[in-house]
Amino acid sequence: MGITSSSARRVRRAGSAATAAVLGVLAVSGTPAIAATDGSADKPAAGSADKPAAGSAEKPAAGSAKKPAEKVPAGSAQKPAAGKPSGSAASAGNAGSARSAAGIPLAISRLAQGPGRDVAITIDDGPDPRWTPQVLEVLRKNHVKATFCMIGTKAQKYPELVRSVAADGHRLCNHSVDHDVTMDHKPVAYQKQQILEAKAMIEKAAPGVPVGYYRAPGGAFTPDSRAIAAESGMRPLGWSVDPKDWSRPGLPAIITALEGKLPQQPTVLFHDGGGDRSETVAALKQYLPWLTAQGYHFTFPARTTP
Repeated sequence: MGITSSSARRVRRAGSAATAAVLGVLAVSGTPAIAATDGSADKPAAGSADKPAAGSAEKPAAGSAKKPAEKVPAGSAQKPAAGKPSGSAASAGNAGSARSAAGIPLAISRLAQGPGRDVAITIDDGPDPRWTPQVLEVLRKNHVKATFCMIGTKAQKYPELVRSVAADGHRLCNHSVDHDVTMDHKPVAYQKQQILEAKAMIEKAAPGVPVGYYRAPGGAFTPDSRAIAAESGMRPLGWSVDPKDWSRPGLPAIITALEGKLPQQPTVLFHDGGGDRSETVAALKQYLPWLTAQGYHFTFPARTTP
């Protein structure tokens, strides 16, 4: 029995539907997102359909009255920025093993180096001519080495403070040119400018001293910004303990937050810039001896391991 014209049309329609289904599957498949080791997620770039977790808030610019904690949306997969990702971000795959051409992992570091009871102290938003020297003095008295995340324009304005930090054996971290917490919603070219120009400003202030980390303002990382930082030799740096000292909640509140249950090998966030940091200085005077009494050893954030 021959195939009628209506039967042929049905066969053609079935074939077209199958083809469309296959093309649909291919269209939605693509480069996997870079998974964070601690369940955090990158913030989507402007125009992305992805939205941050409900209730999360960005960290405003240094010196503002409110500075919310870093966003940590639910889930472990990081969201890529809208549009075509950069080559490094696109080829990253699993963040636990993905590295830049410079050998720096793309995953955000939140663990202190070391195998046991280790803690990394990080200091943000300076250098500041009033507060940075006071923080340095407390660290010196407690024999603590910390990581200072510096804003490029401030490093440029106070190069002698950058050199003082480095001379005391602390490590330097790039905290962008001017602490723009919306940079994750800006073009990749702008993110690159904020990261690379800040690195150059800090390096100029302290020639020969490496800038080994990059911390996005307010935790505003994107896959592209992490790739840019790692390709320039800087490990993306987050934190795991935020006592919200930037909001000046009072010394008891800061100490309570700090002495609560600590995660494994914590990276603790403090500030030496962005406003009155007298509570931070007072908290460090209490907290550092307490950590020592608890058997913690002071070290730096992990840099070359996920």
